[in-house]
Amino acid sequence: MLQLSRLNAIVDLEAAARAGWTLVDLTNAYLRGGARFLQLRAKDVSGAEFLDLASQIVKLAHANDAIVIVNDRADIARLAGADGVHVGQDDLAPADVRRMLGDAAIVGLSTHTVEQMTAAVTQPATYVAIGPVFGTATKATGYDAVGLDMVRAAAAVARPAGRALVAIGGITLETAQAVIDAGAASVAVISDLIASGDPTARVRAFLDRLEKR
Repeated sequence: MLQLSRLNAIVDLEAAARAGWTLVDLTNAYLRGGARFLQLRAKDVSGAEFLDLASQIVKLAHANDAIVIVNDRADIARLAGADGVHVGQDDLAPADVRRMLGDAAIVGLSTHTVEQMTAAVTQPATYVAIGPVFGTATKATGYDAVGLDMVRAAAAVARPAGRALVAIGGITLETAQAVIDAGAASVAVISDLIASGDPTARVRAFLDRLEKR
């Protein structure tokens, strides 16, 4: 099973802009805080702009021994030299992603129900994600908050299949440990990392709380 950092710091273009950050500056802030598992999300930009952003962020991350997963776009991940791609239920299937990126790539797959999780672990995904755990306004999934019980149920499916479990959706510094205790290997966070105005310190606080226990 892939050993992931307990924190999946999501670098989201829209969320960064609302908080007054560029993606590159926010990435640097996360890396200074110790983030080593990044996911890049950039909705509603051109392919050329997404590739330019991804290339810059991959270069920064790799210089700091961090990995970068590109959201949705396997083509951008390949061209930018990213470590993998994260896909949703309506995106390319993990098998198709692997044909593009190869066996060594990290492939994540979002799920929202036990049925989706059960199907996900039969596919060549490296890790599976469950969410939204709590209510969130950052990412519209079309699903209600699933809660910690669903994290426990997802972990019961993922672990025997050798898949790491990433939990996402409304997770804060105060709730992150409970999500890990429920069976997640990592928590994916967008809003709570930038809400304080000091993302470097917030990343460090997450890692201090989750990785030193």
